[in-house]
Amino acid sequence: MSGRELRIGDVARLAGTTPRTIRYYEEIGLLPIAGSRQPGAHRTYAESDVERLTELLRLKDLLGLTLEELKELVEAEGARAELRREWHGGVEDPVRRLQILEQSLTYTARQLELVRRRHDEITKLEAELLSRRRRVQSLLRQARGGGDPLSKHSSAT
Repeated sequence: MSGRELRIGDVARLAGTTPRTIRYYEEIGLLPIAGSRQPGAHRTYAESDVERLTELLRLKDLLGLTLEELKELVEAEGARAELRREWHGGVEDPVRRLQILEQSLTYTARQLELVRRRHDEITKLEAELLSRRRRVQSLLRQARGGGDPLSKHSSAT
């Protein structure tokens, strides 16, 4: 894919989703609307659109985010990117430099909050599963007459 324009079906296939999802992501602002087109003409996309869509889908699946949370995460990243551009553009005013850093920290904190919430949920589920496994292993030892054929690290359950 070297700079060619892609149709929505191609983008969906490359990103592992459906044209309907792409249209919906455009509608809710997760993806920019496809390039200007005449009524009835096909939507066309660039390689960067495929990359953005793939990253959105990866984040949504990896973190188990709702679309609203995903949008919030993406908006925070976009705001941080704007702040980075301003910073690297050479901000001389020390007050503005502090503002940029403080705003960036706020956006990063929100992103971390979303990630940590999912991490905590996964950790809780892991603890529940480990507890369940220990109970089943104990019952299995009792059923076998007190022997311990399974170690505590067995994944047989």
